[in-house]
Amino acid sequence: MTVEKKAIQLIALDMDGTLLTSDLEVSHRTQMAIKQALEEGIHVVLSTGRGIHTCYPYAEQLQLQSYLITANGGQIWTVEKELLDQHLLDAALIEKMYNLGTQVGVEMWMISTSGVFREETPGNFNDYEWLKFGCQSEEKQKLDIMISELSKYEELELTNSLPINVEVNPKGVSKARALQFLCNKIGITMDEVMAVGDSLNDIKMIQEASIGVAMGNAQEAIKKVANHETDTNNNDGVAKAIEKFALSK
Repeated sequence: MTVEKKAIQLIALDMDGTLLTSDLEVSHRTQMAIKQALEEGIHVVLSTGRGIHTCYPYAEQLQLQSYLITANGGQIWTVEKELLDQHLLDAALIEKMYNLGTQVGVEMWMISTSGVFREETPGNFNDYEWLKFGCQSEEKQKLDIMISELSKYEELELTNSLPINVEVNPKGVSKARALQFLCNKIGITMDEVMAVGDSLNDIKMIQEASIGVAMGNAQEAIKKVANHETDTNNNDGVAKAIEKFALSK
């Protein structure tokens, strides 16, 4: 007996390298595919490493209607900007990571609940609530040192959004866990979710979704775990995946 697959009720989309082109735009075809999905009653959720401040304008542009996953699952929001869930990093730990990054010589960014710090110190780290730390370098040796040192902290979750960076969240925080939270809230299961992404911070949601889609430009590790591959972010990859797997024929 064959069990019929459940229809997709939620589409989770990574942003950089996935939804967005290299020019940080959403193509017309992708906008139209998302519009049709919304008209069919499907939840379309941005699931991004970005903070709410740099994610929300795209949600407005696309006229999304339900939820947003930001900071790799560090926060979950309604589109009315009601905070549903949050996981914070200890301020002392953020300061340690910042000092390490300064010593190693990598570019850094840190997302707090009030905004993003790039290549600057916030002054007193304790004055902020911290969601995520990130660093990047074109020099593999520097990145390897950061990964080696950060891996010593059991309370940290390490991923990336590009092969040249490392992203750090509290242990257990992931886009997949955030999607489980939303599934419970909506009353669906991961069997009714399609997830699309390109980097290691997408790997768990792609593995756990019923339809896990790797972008054509995705890192090889993502392509290996995904059960489908679409076109690149510059060639309507998200639109093609939505059209193929989520929309009614």
